[in-house]
Amino acid sequence: MANLLSSWSSDLDSLPEKYIVPEEKRPGALLAPVSKDIPAIDLSEGDRASIIQKIMIASQEFGFFQVINHGVSEKLMIDAVNVGKEFFSMPAEEMENFAAKDPRKGCKVYTGSGNYGSDDFGLWRDTLQHPCHPLEKWTNIFPDKPAGYRGTIGPYTVEVRKLGIRILDMIYEGLGLTEENYDYHDLLLMIHNYPACPDPSSALGVSGHRDANLITIIQQDIYGLQLFKDGQWIGVEPLPNAFGIPISFSMEVISNGKLRSAVHRVVTNSACFRTSLVNFFNSPSDRLIEPVKSLVSPSNPPAFRAFHMKEYLEVLFGNNSDSEVTAEYFKIKSQASK
Repeated sequence: MANLLSSWSSDLDSLPEKYIVPEEKRPGALLAPVSKDIPAIDLSEGDRASIIQKIMIASQEFGFFQVINHGVSEKLMIDAVNVGKEFFSMPAEEMENFAAKDPRKGCKVYTGSGNYGSDDFGLWRDTLQHPCHPLEKWTNIFPDKPAGYRGTIGPYTVEVRKLGIRILDMIYEGLGLTEENYDYHDLLLMIHNYPACPDPSSALGVSGHRDANLITIIQQDIYGLQLFKDGQWIGVEPLPNAFGIPISFSMEVISNGKLRSAVHRVVTNSACFRTSLVNFFNSPSDRLIEPVKSLVSPSNPPAFRAFHMKEYLEVLFGNNSDSEVTAEYFKIKSQASK
């Protein structure tokens, strides 16, 4: 447990060598400018068709948008962040029961990516991770400390999942697809804690990547999230009571490339620790991910080959978690070469 950054990093004057990012991947001393062009979509404003159009345009241009007036209460959002901060403020021994070598199963706490010994450099973050749906199946593995964790995160993830279904419904409608059955789609929560970093110019909280799932729902209250667009990194402004929605690789495949998946990363800061809540809306593991047939035609052939998530993860881990190389692997070559 001594490996957790939260338990020892506050005493550092310099960045440990294992956390120094290779020069070509470093964020540098100058922060990427915060973009004012990233759409913030008001889910309570206008008719459904207008909201869907805004979501589709944002998903095509940025692969990312923020949503406001989304139906999840401000108090619940604040309480969820606060209980996440409380967790990582506990003494190391209090978190000891949740540490594990395999962060992909059950409730886990780990530093960096969790791929100990295989990363080129360490990521400057700690993570608490656990599945959330169906809630009655997983609540008993949620942390029982701090005292309010289960009573806050349970209702929070229920409301976030409702929001995810709502957004996915509108995306599918925008693509002209039939209604999806979400009964078996799960929700995975990661609470990331990024301690104050002695050298933010040489470290990363999360490397540039594409998420593999359908969509991700991100809550952040301090700047750190960045998108890669048109050859440069741009900052995502942490709007009050907003959720950030990156389109993920599976959705890009399902849409046959009509929607773009967002390449994003997280930078650190030297002033304070940053806590974000990241909710992954996943399709069933045995579902075949492929371009929807109604979006494929002789003039618009499939851009990706079909795969199951198990195969995607095998390719991803085989490529040292490089999601760009992995995305290229699943592109149909005749399309990728155009």
